[in-house]
Amino acid sequence: MATPSEPAPIERATPAPPPSAAQPPATPPVSAMVGEIEQCLQELVSGLAIDLADPPRVGAGRPRILPSLCLWAGLVVCVLRGFHSQLALWRLLQAGGLWQYPRCPISDQAVYRRLATGGTAPLERLFAQLSAVLADRLAPYTSHAVAQLAPFARTVVALDATTLDKVARLLPSLRPLPGDDPGLLPGKLSGLFDLRLQQWRALRWTVHPHENDKVAAWDLLADLPPGSLVLADLEYFGFAWFDELTNRGHWWVSRLRAKTSLEVIHTYYDRDGVFDGLVWLGVHRADRAQHAVRLVRFPRDGRTSQYLTNVRDPQRLPLAMIAQLYARRWDIELAFKLLKRELGLHLLWAAKPEVVAQQVWAALIIAQVLQALRLEIAGRAGVDPYEVSLPLLVQYLPQYAALGWDPVATFLELGRALRFIRPSSRTVITAPVIPPEAMCPIPPDLDLTRSPRYPARKGTRHDLTPTPLPAAQAPQDAK
Repeated sequence: MATPSEPAPIERATPAPPPSAAQPPATPPVSAMVGEIEQCLQELVSGLAIDLADPPRVGAGRPRILPSLCLWAGLVVCVLRGFHSQLALWRLLQAGGLWQYPRCPISDQAVYRRLATGGTAPLERLFAQLSAVLADRLAPYTSHAVAQLAPFARTVVALDATTLDKVARLLPSLRPLPGDDPGLLPGKLSGLFDLRLQQWRALRWTVHPHENDKVAAWDLLADLPPGSLVLADLEYFGFAWFDELTNRGHWWVSRLRAKTSLEVIHTYYDRDGVFDGLVWLGVHRADRAQHAVRLVRFPRDGRTSQYLTNVRDPQRLPLAMIAQLYARRWDIELAFKLLKRELGLHLLWAAKPEVVAQQVWAALIIAQVLQALRLEIAGRAGVDPYEVSLPLLVQYLPQYAALGWDPVATFLELGRALRFIRPSSRTVITAPVIPPEAMCPIPPDLDLTRSPRYPARKGTRHDLTPTPLPAAQAPQDAK
C-alpha cells in the first residue's frame, strides 16, 4: 500500500468547554504544534513521508503491505498511549486505529521481523527534525532561564548517563541467570540536556551497560558550540577531562572529589569557612592538570559544599550562582525519570537490542514534546517549569485532547485550581554572597597554565581523552 502524499483531513468533533469554565479559556489559541501531542506528531510524520517511505522494490517479490511510515508512526503512538508490547503495535495497525491509515492485514510476526531489522535511523531523523521545530518555538520562553543560568554562556547543558532497569527473567534463556548477572541489563543511555530549553540536545545509546561514561561524552559534546557551560557529576571527574573541556572552549562546573590533591595559588576570599580562590589540581609530578581552576567552599546544613570551575573571574560567576547553577544538574536526572517511569522504559517490549533501542528513541520523541509543552505552559503562566507537574501533564493531557479541549489552554485555565501548577518541592541551595569589595584581586603576573601529566591508572583506557585542541580556543579568562 502506498503512503498518501497528502493525508486526508481529520474530522473533529466540536470541542466541549472544560467543566469548570463557563466561557472558553482566556488564553489565546495555540497551533497543533503545541496542542494535541498526537496531532503534532501526525503533522510532523506526514512531512517526513519522503524520508520514511519505502524505497521502490526492484525485482520479483511481493510488495510490503505495511508502509514504513505507518510502522514508525505507530511505534511512537504506542509509547504515547502507554502500550507495553510489540503485540499492542500489531493490534493498532491491524485494527486500523492509526490516524487516517487503513488497517493493515498483517501477522504479528511480520511486525516483529520489521522491528528487528528496521534499525533506529528513521526514529533518529524524526527526533532531530522535531527538536529543531521545538527549539524555534520555545525561544520566547527562555529569556528568564538565560538570565538565571550563567548569562555569559552560550548554552548551559547537563551531561549524564543512565542504565536501564534489569529485565525480568521471563524468557527461557534468561531464567538460569542470577539476579546480579550483567546479561539482565539491557543497555545504557547517555545524554546532553539543555537546561534553558528543557530539551535533549544529543543522545547516545549502547548495549554495554558498564561502558565508561566518558566514551560517550566526547561524542555528545562534538557539536556543542564553544562558550557553552557543561555540568557533570563525579563520574566524569578527571584532570584530563577538565583540561580538554577548557581547550575546546567550554566552561564547566563540577563538584570536588574527596581526597583530590590540590595547591592554592591565589585566595580571593577566606573567612568563616567560606573560601573562593584559584588552585592547581594535582600536587604530584606524575598527576597534574594543565589549567589552574577556581575552588569555592562554604558550609551548608552541617557539611561543607565544594565546587570547581574554570570560570576564574568571581564577578562573572559568583559563588552563590555556582551553587544554584550546579543544583540544576538534577534536571537531567528528572528527564531520565520521565523516560523510565512515565513513558514506560522500565518495562521493555523485547529482549532484542534493536527493538530496545527503537523503544528508547520512541520514548525520547514523546519526552521532547512533553518537555516543550511544560516549558510553554510555565512561560505563559509566568512560573518556573518545575512548578508545572510533568506526571500530571502526562496523565491528563491525552484525556483533554481526546475530549476536544485545547490541553495547553486547559492547563493554563485550570492549572492552579486542579494543582497542575503548584509550588515546586525541589531543594533550594542557599550559599553566601561575597561582596565584590571583599575580594582580593588576582596578581597580573600569576601563571595560570603549566605542562600537564595524566597517568594511565590500572584498569583505565588510554583513549578516553581525545587529542587536545589548540589553547587559543580556550575560554577567554581561562587562557
